[in-house]
Amino acid sequence: MGFAKLLPLLWLSLLVSCDGRPLYPLPGKGFNGVKPPLQTSRPYNIAHRGSHGEIPEETAPAYLRAIEEGADFIETDILSSKDGVLICFHDVILDDTTDVSEHKEFADRKRTYEVQGSNVTGFFTVDFTLEELKKLRTKQRYSFRDQQYNGKFPIITFEEFIAIALDAPRVVGIYPEIKNPVFINQRIKWLGGKKFEDKFVETLKKYGYKGTYLSKSWLRKPVFIQSFAPSSLVYISKLTNSPKVFLIDDITMPTQDTNQTYSEITSDAYFSYIKEYVVGIGPWKDTIVPVQNNYMQTPSDLVRRAHAHKLQVHPYTYRNENQYLHFNFSQDPYKEYGYWINEIGVDGLFTDFTGSLHSFQEWTTSRRRRGAEDGEESRLLRQIASLVAPYVRH
Repeated sequence: MGFAKLLPLLWLSLLVSCDGRPLYPLPGKGFNGVKPPLQTSRPYNIAHRGSHGEIPEETAPAYLRAIEEGADFIETDILSSKDGVLICFHDVILDDTTDVSEHKEFADRKRTYEVQGSNVTGFFTVDFTLEELKKLRTKQRYSFRDQQYNGKFPIITFEEFIAIALDAPRVVGIYPEIKNPVFINQRIKWLGGKKFEDKFVETLKKYGYKGTYLSKSWLRKPVFIQSFAPSSLVYISKLTNSPKVFLIDDITMPTQDTNQTYSEITSDAYFSYIKEYVVGIGPWKDTIVPVQNNYMQTPSDLVRRAHAHKLQVHPYTYRNENQYLHFNFSQDPYKEYGYWINEIGVDGLFTDFTGSLHSFQEWTTSRRRRGAEDGEESRLLRQIASLVAPYVRH
């Protein structure tokens, strides 16, 4: 094994053996060269909570692995600690992806709160300070995935997440989600009457994230801001011109803040309204192509209509495991990627397996490039043949 191949393993071993301090440098301190730019010529490879098919989600190693594997954007969910520090974590409770239940000192922290209209019981992030959260260690969400990294990696902050992206050896975008803003704003109060959304945008601006989609500023530090809450996206539109993406849940789920139905938020009338605030939508993929008995049915017109409104479409979530691959693809994730990119025509894909999507796109892009080059050579040969034909003796 060459030294270059050993580097990722050495990096992970350092993260495993040491904790209590960040092992990656602060923004701008880890790279001094000219970075290769973000690719914009093909659908974006969006690392869903990092490369969390391999490593526990929302952790520094999961994001580092995703960057190593070729992610265009690293995606994260943003919540808050009790003391108002923004953290990278998906669930409002800590139960499913940390070892909180093993910490006897926190046994009395279990609560029941209403979240999106339902009572939820567990250990909530909003009842722990950042110092307390840093004592916890993460674990893999799914039992059928690799468990060897359980108990090794801490929860990271939004700023630590940004540091990872900024210190990458090429331009890597970030794709943070304003997670459960209604719940967070009910439980956490910041000085000066500021809201969750205000603190979120302040953090992005602190590190220079700004500019409209594909502007020079944006290409230097690419970002998509996402949320299931349309009112949050409308609110932050007054605070930043960075591009935003409206997430769309299963057809049975209303929006968490306006309580609108799926049919309402995917209507042409609503697209005409929301496109003033967002550059795209992020639907669950089974809302685009309905599924019955694990077979995909006739695609809806959602992508076509979104594109007609000049909205990008970034569906979620693509996973390699058999239980997530519909029978149409013969348990082959590459066939699934090909279908969604070439047949449905999406503009980005949220995947748990960044390396698989990157390999597929590299292979198909190089094959198309070879085909184009071969076609150009054939055209030139035909042109030369036509020029010399009058002079050929028969």
